[in-house]
Amino acid sequence: MSTLHAIDEKPLPIRRAGAAKAGHVIAVSGSSVTAILKSGAEGIRIGSIVRMPTLASDVFGMVVSLKAENAQAEISPAEKHLAEIQLLGECLRDKSGMPRGFQRGVSMHPGLGMDLFAATHDELGLVYARPKAATVRIGAIHQDETLPAFVSTDDLLGKHFAVLGVTGSGKSCAVALILRAVLDQNPGGHVVLLDSHNEYSTAFGDRAELISPSNLQLPYWLLNFEEIVSVFASRTGDTMEAEHAVLKAAIVESKRKFAGAGKELDYVTVDTPVPFRLGDVLRSIDAAMGRLEKPENNAAYLRLKARIEALSNDRRFAFMFSGLMVRDNLVDILSRILRMPVERKPITIFDISGIPSEITDVVVSVLCRTLFDFALWSDRARAMPILLVCEEAHRYVPRDDSQAFGPTGRVIATIAREGRKYGVGLCLVSQRPSELSATILSQCNTLFALRMSNERDCNFVRNALPDSAIGLLGALPALRTREAIAVGEGVTVPMRLAFDELDPQWRPKNGTPPFSHAWQQDSASREFITDTIERWRKQLRD
Repeated sequence: MSTLHAIDEKPLPIRRAGAAKAGHVIAVSGSSVTAILKSGAEGIRIGSIVRMPTLASDVFGMVVSLKAENAQAEISPAEKHLAEIQLLGECLRDKSGMPRGFQRGVSMHPGLGMDLFAATHDELGLVYARPKAATVRIGAIHQDETLPAFVSTDDLLGKHFAVLGVTGSGKSCAVALILRAVLDQNPGGHVVLLDSHNEYSTAFGDRAELISPSNLQLPYWLLNFEEIVSVFASRTGDTMEAEHAVLKAAIVESKRKFAGAGKELDYVTVDTPVPFRLGDVLRSIDAAMGRLEKPENNAAYLRLKARIEALSNDRRFAFMFSGLMVRDNLVDILSRILRMPVERKPITIFDISGIPSEITDVVVSVLCRTLFDFALWSDRARAMPILLVCEEAHRYVPRDDSQAFGPTGRVIATIAREGRKYGVGLCLVSQRPSELSATILSQCNTLFALRMSNERDCNFVRNALPDSAIGLLGALPALRTREAIAVGEGVTVPMRLAFDELDPQWRPKNGTPPFSHAWQQDSASREFITDTIERWRKQLRD
């Protein structure tokens, strides 16, 4: 391939120590260039940052592929080494030839024949420089571990982000580190984290409000009708529609009764978050059943009554159906969940691992919907931004809608689509990215991809990333623990980074039992079994 010079005029001079020529440009397209490398060129690898000077700027790009043209079994003089380079941005130069700050996008492409240089430490510092906007450090860049990796706080939180990676890749530690870094600089934050496996209870120390089934107050009257139906009524069968109609009428009547006579009650609907008593609902159902002309048509009424009575007497559901909660304490509930006032605890951690499985999805739906509705109806002049962190996101917003609990999937989709308008940020965390809704993930404008080995997961993430980051994807299966590919609005340019190491005391709990240590000796006893049975029967957890 012959070399052609697009221009005869040389670029403005610029001094850089140690910037040895590595090759020259032989092809240019809209967003990438191809360069032929000098024999023995050092520092050019997949992921390397290179510099290409033009008349008025230095263009920077990332090496996304390397190949040998006319490759032989052994290297021969006829073999050419080619590098494909994805353009990242440029540093315009002043009249003295010194570079200004790095900016995304390219105003002048490199010409054919232009020289190619491996970026020096100082040049990497320009590309990955700390933005002028509010930022936090989360680690160091892969190309030079002495250079910090920053994320833009407002772009990260305000435009949603996702953390994806297989189990054991350091995903939970990455989430904890990012949130700790943000809260260190923003102690008045409002973060709600849905903890599926009780991992994060120790990750924030006394800065976290810990909520578990043992101290949770989430009264049933906070549920909207769709959620209530999923708890009390049949989802299929001949009596389903009748049950729904009976339940709706009974709830509206009970809500208005609790509100009191003489008050303006036109605003009260089946979905209005006002208290009501289950006893009133049961009495309303009995009264309606007594008005039936044919007693044999009472199947729907009897099923409803049986389900309501069973759940309200089940100790596992005490956090929702305890009679002590029948009062209008919505201010207290929201104040605690949303940390308003913060009172030195800017994050609320919901341990949902101990919630009965048959109602977990409903609880998550109520929490997410209540959070969004609060933001929606807040006075915008006084509203406080809120971040919702959703662990095991593939469970609530799966690729296949039929596998999800409808209300939960819809409210998280609403937050992803409209949350930024009302100050609600979203963080999705998943170890199964290919099972996650592509539509929801596309709303996350910053993505941290940790190690992935499953081809489906890698392909899914590849489709979610911008073209400028495609060259980094080949590294996904080879990433070390704590390493990630970061792309999107929250970072200056796509980067491979190593997250800073968390102090052991702040790391999320590792649920993997230490077999090699625990099995060294016979330390289990009958007393341990007795204690476990007692805790099991009384539904006691740590």
